[in-house]
Order: sequence, then structure tokens, then C-alpha cells
Amino acid sequence: MKKILNDPQNYVDEMLDGLVAAHPEIYAKPAHRIIVRSGEKTKGKVGIVTGGGSGHLPVFTGYVGKGLLDGCAIGNVFASPSADQMAETIRAVDAGAGVLCLYGNYGGDVMNFDMAAEMVSFEDDIRTVSHAVSDDVASAPRGEMEKRRGVAGMIYAFKIAGAAAERMADLDEVARLARKASDNVVSMGMAMTPCIIPQLGKPSSVIGDDEMEMGMGIHGEPGTWRGPIKPADEILDEMFDTLQADRPLGKGDRVSVLVNSLGATPHEELYILYRRLAGRLSEIGVDVVMPLVGRYATSMEMTGASLSILRLDEELEDLLAAPANCAFWRV
Repeated sequence: MKKILNDPQNYVDEMLDGLVAAHPEIYAKPAHRIIVRSGEKTKGKVGIVTGGGSGHLPVFTGYVGKGLLDGCAIGNVFASPSADQMAETIRAVDAGAGVLCLYGNYGGDVMNFDMAAEMVSFEDDIRTVSHAVSDDVASAPRGEMEKRRGVAGMIYAFKIAGAAAERMADLDEVARLARKASDNVVSMGMAMTPCIIPQLGKPSSVIGDDEMEMGMGIHGEPGTWRGPIKPADEILDEMFDTLQADRPLGKGDRVSVLVNSLGATPHEELYILYRRLAGRLSEIGVDVVMPLVGRYATSMEMTGASLSILRLDEELEDLLAAPANCAFWRV
């Protein structure tokens, strides 16, 4: 294992200390492994919280900020935070209008957020609504959405819901828009190398030097196939064609797209993929709004990329373009 760290057991806590020290105008840490927006809460504003394992920056913690999330509960690398942490995060961001819990569709996160919601309802009379984003088309077929994982596409739900909350929409409306964004985004990824969890000190899986895995999950979950590395255009075509089969686009549609590095893939290679994507979309008459190319949802030092496509309407496009600010994404 070659990593820049001290004690692997302190990896998450030292990372959070550095994040807050570097960006005190954005992030604050009111309690152990809880990050909230810096500054005073806006009375009467809906709070939005997320939570999940470390190792995915900017997801989850990084998207706390104006026009985005209000708080995040942080677990160990690739491990869910506890229900108590999630409940404390909900309490920390509540400003009297209720709290939306918005997170990826992973068993531990779903279970613990359900428990946290019960805790704050019973103990603090805080109303919550929960939604688990499930945008990874490689993890389950179209008819089994409840089995799909939440991956990079969830940042669109963060952005849409965050913009609505910033405009002082009520909890039901913020939740509706989060679900609408989630329902309109699909994602697929591929990997060429696994990653190393600091506490384990070894790769989470093994991929041969001349191999890639299509559809591999961000925690090393098995993909749809493994074989020789393909050229960039063929990789993009397979991801795009799979997303098209799941949620077809046609002439006149407007979308935002995310070509995302899973950690180690450089921007140069992402732009090679985007070049092909732009051509494919142009061929079918689809307009691209606010394309995102870079590291938006990672898996430690995994070499690989993911593609997310959000179908827009006037309402979603307006909220996507609304101002937002965190250390990793500014609109």
C-alpha cells in the first residue's frame, strides 16, 4: 500500500480536520464525523442531509454548501455511518421546516437513516422525508429499481433539491424535486484498477494489467463483464448505448451529462470520452446543458470512469443553473 497517511485508523478523522481547516467558510464540524454548513442556519429553510462511507470525495461530504446540502454524516472508508450520527446530523441542520434525507441506495445507509428518522421524530419532533437515489443501471434491470445502487448521478439530486430548499420551498416540494431528479438520471461506470482501503492495506479486488471491468461498483462490486481493455470510443459507446436502452433520448431532448473520474483517471482521458459522447448526442439531436467533466464521485484511487445523464425539463434546468457553492462545485 502506497498512501499519504499517518495511522490508517485516523485516516477519516484527519481528512475531515484538513477539509474544515482548508475551507472554514464552507464547512464546520460540530461533532465527531459530522459536517455541516459553516455559519448560521436560515430559519424556516428545509434542511438536506446525506451520509455514507468515506473514500468517495467529493461525495458525500464535499457537497455540503450553499445551494446544495446542509449536513453529512461520515462513516469509515466504504462503511455506513451509524444511525446516531445520522440523527445528530439531522438535529444539527433542522431550522424548523423539516429535513430531507437524501443518500445512495445502499443497505446500511437505508437502514440507518430509517432508524435516525424514527429517533428524531420521537425525541425531537423533527419531520423528515427520505429518498435513496438508485441511478446505476449496471446493478439491476429496469424493473428492479429498488436493487440499483446510487452512484455519481446522485449529485444532480443534491443540486436540484438544494436549489429548491434555498428558494424556501417546503419539505414536500423539496422531496418531490429530489425524486424527480433521481427518476431522470441514469449512470454506468467502468474500472481498470481496484482501490485500496487504508485499514485493509490491500486491493479490494484484482483486475489484470490488461483488463477492464464494465459496470463495476464504486466499492468494487462485480460488474457486467471483465475482459481486455477496449479503446476509449468503444468504452463510451457501450456505456452510452446501455443508458440509451434503459432511458432513451431523442431529438429535441435536453440533458446534463457527467463524465466522472473514479479517482485516478486524469482529465485528459475524461475529455477523450466526452468528445465521443458529444458526437453521439449531436447525432440524435440532443442538446447538452452544463456538462460536467472531472472528479465528482470517486472510489479512492480507482482508475476508471462513469457516465451519468440527467434528462432535463424547464423546472429541472432552472434549478440546475441556480447558484451553488462548495469546495468542489460552484455554479
